[in-house]
Amino acid sequence: MPEFTTLRAEVDGRIGRLTLAQPDKLNPLGTVPLAEIAAAAAWFDTTDASVVIVSGEGRGFSSGFDLREFASSSDAGGDAMSGRDQADLGRRMAEAMERMTALSIAAIKGPCVGGGVVLAGVCDLRIAADDTVFSIPEVDLGIPLAWGGIPRLVREIPPAIARELVLTCRPFDAEEARSIGFVNRVVPLDELTGTVEELAAQIAGKAPSVVAATKRQVNEALENVASTVGAWADADLLGAALRDPEARAAARDYLASRAR
Repeated sequence: MPEFTTLRAEVDGRIGRLTLAQPDKLNPLGTVPLAEIAAAAAWFDTTDASVVIVSGEGRGFSSGFDLREFASSSDAGGDAMSGRDQADLGRRMAEAMERMTALSIAAIKGPCVGGGVVLAGVCDLRIAADDTVFSIPEVDLGIPLAWGGIPRLVREIPPAIARELVLTCRPFDAEEARSIGFVNRVVPLDELTGTVEELAAQIAGKAPSVVAATKRQVNEALENVASTVGAWADADLLGAALRDPEARAAARDYLASRAR
């Protein structure tokens, strides 16, 4: 079993669990978590897992792209990964989750922000607690929604609603997410774990080859609905934003407002 610094990956029989484990920071998706999620997805393919539950430890699912890295990035890059490689890690994570043989179920609660919405969106099924609040603040921060986030949203919800949510950056709750088709079910917070575990057990009881084939067939059909083939170009747009002093300043202001 691999050891990760920002998440836990484990398997019990046919059920795997991938838990984002930085609860004090609301499970941000910086360079290390993104690389570790991709590595965990590949590791699950070496196990007997036919279902993987994806969740966030603590009170939230994920606060999204780690704005601390964004705000502190510079043209020079410093010691941290920067530029196009940093920007492209999210796409690699999303594609690794989609390629994973096991069916993925997102157990969503509390804040689910930006890149966290993309992570939830690449999961095959999504169950949200009634306290979940989604938001996609990238445009307000002067950066594009990358990682193939736009086509993946359009696969799940009407394009007009996708435009509105991305451009206005307004929060939307679990019931609205269900009504537009982004989540399968909404349950009380105290029932989230039990509901997801029951669903995972139900699917794990089916023939793994059929579950995997169904996931593959749906993903192939979705490519015809909204292709992510060009998602690699997102890194160029996001990389440019990472070098933009105004966008970095907006990120710092956003972090300061969240701290108040």
